[in-house]
Amino acid sequence: MSLRSTTSLGRRTFLTGSIAGASLIALHPFSANAATNQAHLRIMETTDLHVHVFPYDYYSDKPRDTVGLARTAAHIGDIRAEATNSMLLDNGDFLQGNPMGDYIAYERGMKEGDIHPVIAAMNTLGFDASTLGNHEFNYGLDFLMKSLAGADFPFLSANVVKNMGATPTGDDTLIKPYMILDRTVTDGDGVEHPIKVGLIGFVPPQIMTWDRRHLEGKVTTRDIVDTARAYIPQMKEEGADIIIVLSHSGIGSANHSDGMENASVPLAALDGLDAILTGHSHLVFPSSTYDGYAAVDAAKGTIHGKPAVMGGFWGSHLGVIDLLLERSGNEWQVVTNSSEVRPISKRNEDRSITALVESDQAVLDSVEQEHTETLAYIRRAVGKTSAPLHSYFALVADDPSVQIVSIAQKWYIEEMMKGTEYEGIPILSAAAPFKAGGRGGAEYYTDVPAGDVAIKNVADLYLYPNIARAVLIDGAQLRGWLERSAGMFNQIEPGKADQVLLNPDFPSYNFDVIDGVSYQIDLSQPMMFNRDGDVINQGTKRIVNLTFNGAPVTDDMKFVVATNNYRAGGGGHFPGTGGETTIFEGPDTNRDVIVRYIVEQGTINPTADGNWSFKPLDGTSVLFDTGPKATDYLDDLEGISMEEAGDGPDGFARFRISL
Repeated sequence: MSLRSTTSLGRRTFLTGSIAGASLIALHPFSANAATNQAHLRIMETTDLHVHVFPYDYYSDKPRDTVGLARTAAHIGDIRAEATNSMLLDNGDFLQGNPMGDYIAYERGMKEGDIHPVIAAMNTLGFDASTLGNHEFNYGLDFLMKSLAGADFPFLSANVVKNMGATPTGDDTLIKPYMILDRTVTDGDGVEHPIKVGLIGFVPPQIMTWDRRHLEGKVTTRDIVDTARAYIPQMKEEGADIIIVLSHSGIGSANHSDGMENASVPLAALDGLDAILTGHSHLVFPSSTYDGYAAVDAAKGTIHGKPAVMGGFWGSHLGVIDLLLERSGNEWQVVTNSSEVRPISKRNEDRSITALVESDQAVLDSVEQEHTETLAYIRRAVGKTSAPLHSYFALVADDPSVQIVSIAQKWYIEEMMKGTEYEGIPILSAAAPFKAGGRGGAEYYTDVPAGDVAIKNVADLYLYPNIARAVLIDGAQLRGWLERSAGMFNQIEPGKADQVLLNPDFPSYNFDVIDGVSYQIDLSQPMMFNRDGDVINQGTKRIVNLTFNGAPVTDDMKFVVATNNYRAGGGGHFPGTGGETTIFEGPDTNRDVIVRYIVEQGTINPTADGNWSFKPLDGTSVLFDTGPKATDYLDDLEGISMEEAGDGPDGFARFRISL
């Protein structure tokens, strides 16, 4: 069991090595070999937990060995035992992301004095600090602040501002921008020394778009890099010996641009930072995923030479940075460093999953009641479906799981437009598959059997607690919207066999299918937009044969499009979005709309209407990877020629599509 001193924010020792079983765990070389005036400091990172405390998938209502802070906790105990000094930090996106989070926000609520279950779990593990992620704002500022109040550790965020000053250091921030913690470290001779550890946190400025409804008029944001550049010298002046950055921002371009979402690389280039925790992207660093990125050493785990880490998502990995510090006079310097990630599970050759650690019982106990309540919440039946709802083919054919979302959204907006100036304008509906494999893995698909539809199934159909919106666009913007969506696919050479179809840089939640019009996608043409939404091929026409009621869509035609707050506010950088085209802001979540539609219908018929397809390319085939269970539905697939083509990577099944 680990030794811990008091949790006051004044001077205290770090968490130190284990008593029980310590002889079974070897000290890290930095601790074992530290000399006089040298100290080993381990920095542990969790990131993008999204309320995943139990190793349980509430969407499929079954245990899941690949997720859960309770599993990650086992690594935390081991790592503390391997080091003389350690810190445990969270990098944001802990408050939203699964039905437990929605149950607390929408059903139970947060009263003054309540402890949010994910906070209770984090308190149990003794976190030292956390920053805010973008999803912390999904339920509004009041809910956020009540949740943070229950923590036994501080939260930091430097670029979310209530009142902006002349410079960042003059801002009135929503919460503390940074802290300098007075701690004590033990050196190689067993002598204790004081050290001041500076921590500062950042969140993507895009929260002002993604959660405009909660934040507009209450807070604003600053650029991550510019804010850090202002605060770091101040932290140094206040005596910080080392500075650790909690960057809820991904690893992307090395070139800084104002307001960039994934800013961790230019952030790491700033002088004065000693280590950087990254996240937001739901990926792992160090790993080969980041081979070839400018200023990034994907093998050593450094960015601009500074140690960095990204610990996956949902508790899948624990990120670890090891610093060997040396004291000279009254100053500490980093002598050497290393970075690693520790997974909680592994995938076997037969696609099965093996858990590498067992859950920490104290963490499970801390949220047992809320877990039980969440199970009851997700199992409530709201209606029936006459056919299965699955997303295995959602990226290559019109799909029942996307279709039902589109139908429900259109049904809702039709009611909302009655009696308004927009009544009579054609209503379309845009929906994307949220669970379609990708970074979520080979099991990350919607799969609802025919029969009862429960709340857990609706959450499975619609992953995020978005709010219903409607936008008014013209035919040119509609075409641009679909061109942006078609970035899901690589350019395909006609007449060539077995080309990879899906663009790995394009997230499935940006693959909008727009119902109410018909169209084809010409894969032989280049994509119009890059991953960031910038036009790279002006004039390209992947979208062909775009029609409404059998007639070609012209640029001047007007359409109302049912969508969500994320897309309407500019999320994904789609033509026709960004806020100025929004004509309706609903009080209801898209999930609530789907539930209401199912309740009203009683039994739904989710058959896809086949309004989009790929333009035929003679003698051409592509390869498409999806979940292995897709074979159960292969015979039901219409409008596309597909056959099994063996195993894909990482547990996926591979299929061949003849265009």
